[in-house]
Amino acid sequence: MHRAYLSVAASDVSSASDSELYGELALKLPFAVEPAQRAAWEYEIQHLRLLARDLPDAHFMLEFLIPRMGRRADLVVLLCDVVFVVEYKIGARHFERSGLDQVYGYGLDLKHFHEPSHRLPIVPILVATEAPSGEGETLHWHEDGLARPLRVAPARLAPLIAQIAGTAAHPPILAREWLNGRYRPTPTIVEAAQALYRGHQVDEISRSEAGAENLTRTADYVAQAIETAKRDRQKIICFITGVPGSGKTLAGLNLATARQRAHGDEHAVFLSGNGPLVDVLREALAIDAIAVAKEAGIRTSKVAEERKAAAFIQNIHHFRDDALATTAAPIEKVAVFDEAQRAWDVEQTSKFMREKKGQTGFSMSEPEFLLSVMDRHPDWCAIICLVGGGQEINTGEAGIDEWLRALERSFPHWQAHVPSTLRHGCQIVQEVPAPDLHLSTSIRSFRAEKLSDFVGHVVAGDAVAARAVAAELPNYPVLITRDLDKARTWLREQRRGNERSGLLASSNAARLKPHGIFIKAKIEPAKWFLASPDDVRSSDMLEDAATEFDVQGLELDWACLCWDANFRHGANGWEVHRFKGSRWESINDPARKNYLTNSYRVLLTRARQGLVVFVPQGTGEDPTRPSAYYDGIFSFLEACGFQPLE
Repeated sequence: MHRAYLSVAASDVSSASDSELYGELALKLPFAVEPAQRAAWEYEIQHLRLLARDLPDAHFMLEFLIPRMGRRADLVVLLCDVVFVVEYKIGARHFERSGLDQVYGYGLDLKHFHEPSHRLPIVPILVATEAPSGEGETLHWHEDGLARPLRVAPARLAPLIAQIAGTAAHPPILAREWLNGRYRPTPTIVEAAQALYRGHQVDEISRSEAGAENLTRTADYVAQAIETAKRDRQKIICFITGVPGSGKTLAGLNLATARQRAHGDEHAVFLSGNGPLVDVLREALAIDAIAVAKEAGIRTSKVAEERKAAAFIQNIHHFRDDALATTAAPIEKVAVFDEAQRAWDVEQTSKFMREKKGQTGFSMSEPEFLLSVMDRHPDWCAIICLVGGGQEINTGEAGIDEWLRALERSFPHWQAHVPSTLRHGCQIVQEVPAPDLHLSTSIRSFRAEKLSDFVGHVVAGDAVAARAVAAELPNYPVLITRDLDKARTWLREQRRGNERSGLLASSNAARLKPHGIFIKAKIEPAKWFLASPDDVRSSDMLEDAATEFDVQGLELDWACLCWDANFRHGANGWEVHRFKGSRWESINDPARKNYLTNSYRVLLTRARQGLVVFVPQGTGEDPTRPSAYYDGIFSFLEACGFQPLE
């Protein structure tokens, strides 16, 4: 992995020819240099010479990798004790918001995940190459030492850098140490999918060396098992387990993208029953592919890229429906099933087939049917099951045992690769012990681990334990307010660059409607998570709230959870209700109580950087919103360690 395609001191630039500098860049590019990229590099090399002349003590890095985003910053300049991240927009006369967010995002990534940069001042700069020089902008620093992005014309870049670096108060940065410093990214699933789809390796986007080794070892094992299956004309199924936060979905995406790149004829597919996740990932991959093609000067279209993404990431229920319409083998030879334990049991599948498809007498569970579909291949095929843990919020889920029972009952000719962590009582004829299929190392950040513990105590009703863990989250604000407008203002103040913010609410939070939160108004998850901040469908507009079904498996940076009386706190702990007709009803069924509790667990863990909870005041004029319902919630959450938003 080349952290930078070209790393050079200002004093060495003059002694290198244009062709030598260009050759260094082209040599590192993993594919052919397209005309647009060539033109960009030629411009940047000429500008680099001017910068080196005017900034003789600087060190320059071209095409610097930002691993979490899977992108490369055009230029990083180290001068004195300041890091400057520069993005060029070749031929641009104006400074677009998307470009500012892009370079801001690069700065945020270095600040959060590049260890040598944690305590260094970082200045993101956007250069529009055809922009008039104009006046300089005011430098504004955030508390963490990251500046707001600056907009400059090419001629003003060197003077601006010299001016800012001239105020240095600490020893100069040692370029080699900075370049080789540890990078510990924690990408969202969307960022990870984009990076892997673009061809980056899993170790480039993993925060933990041990975690990356674990993921690589698992990928190598599965790849070898598939090659053996192809050679021996064998049908195989691999079960991947892991500790919480070990990256099982990341492992699945890594496997599917690797097979797709190296073995296109296998038509590897990533299958998920999480409809919003599928929609968001498809849209994200298509948008990113268009951006990459544009940068490289390659012509493509949204329709073409959407078609490619849709073939790679599919809704498992659509895959199932396509298989119902024919008895032919699917085109896919390798299928990765995300959250395989969520597949439906016989009762749920039979009910669906009867009510939605008009098929009576359907007697197979979803695992058995999916195995039968892949079994149609006359020679070989491979299924990879990603086995997740809790957070169940749907009924009729079969659990992973149903996959094993289906193998035992109907598919004895399949070879099953099973890690020792997956204990079962089934008699699998061709079971292969596979310790490498267990991901034993969490790749979640310390903050995410603690947040999970904190939320667990909150929904369990243990305020003392929750408050103790909250004290270990100094850099993760957990706030509470009775004023939704205050919460919105706080979110807007926190969000920077390409970060996402949004409103969340339970799918049965029916009495938030007086506050403008109408959960029956369905959102478009792909637009909500991905649209630009000024698009009214975007989460950043802070208008439409997403529910647990919209956001499971996905994340925001900053969130406001709008808490309703369906999960209220009384003298005996949490009380679970649902709104039906014109009044609240108690939920007594243990399974349904568990589902609603878990829905709040999901919602409370969606924000990566900070959370504010809005609890309404209630009113004596509405019998469905008495103040007592909400006061109990507010008091308990405050006891758990949520701090009032001033």
